[in-house]
Amino acid sequence: MTATLLQPAFADPVLDAQRSFRAALKALAGPGVAQQLPAAQLPPHLQGLAAASHGLCLALLDIDTPLWLAPRFDTQAIRANLTFHCGCPIVSDRQNARFALLDDSQLHDLSGFDLGNDRYPDQSCTLLVQLSSLEGGRQLAWRGPGIQNENPVALPLTEAFWQEREARNDFPRGIDMFFIAGNRLLGLPRSTQVAFAGGA
Repeated sequence: MTATLLQPAFADPVLDAQRSFRAALKALAGPGVAQQLPAAQLPPHLQGLAAASHGLCLALLDIDTPLWLAPRFDTQAIRANLTFHCGCPIVSDRQNARFALLDDSQLHDLSGFDLGNDRYPDQSCTLLVQLSSLEGGRQLAWRGPGIQNENPVALPLTEAFWQEREARNDFPRGIDMFFIAGNRLLGLPRSTQVAFAGGA
């Protein structure tokens, strides 16, 4: 039964995974600057999982990176493909996850995800957030490492989400995030300061 659910991964498993991994690093190094992954380098769309979301999972997940799935993505097909191609264990407790795959319905409450600790902040959870678009929300100004002055961003997210994110960030502890739509991604490391345009 499981075999019938499996879909192809990358056409070139090594090179395409490297390209996706480099795009992820570039997105975190330059917060607020969208990275675009060529369609030819992405795996097929997987039942509600955008091509770039699928590609990031293939590039970032392995047997040492437990994954938590939001209900929208917790399907038999997605579980079968990610465990087969990535080898990642899928966990039911947020606290045990090193990565989490979310949609915007889950962003009102980020409690439970590991924020790391002062000695090992790198052990925090990284969120992969799939959105319908990377535009269309209230104008924001992102500032911090990797940004010369500020980068304008307008993600379609509520003010409550940004308050929730602020409450979970106590640098060096905190949560790194990728926002994904179609074949594009945007990185938001914990070190980035987010303010509403025109605000402090």
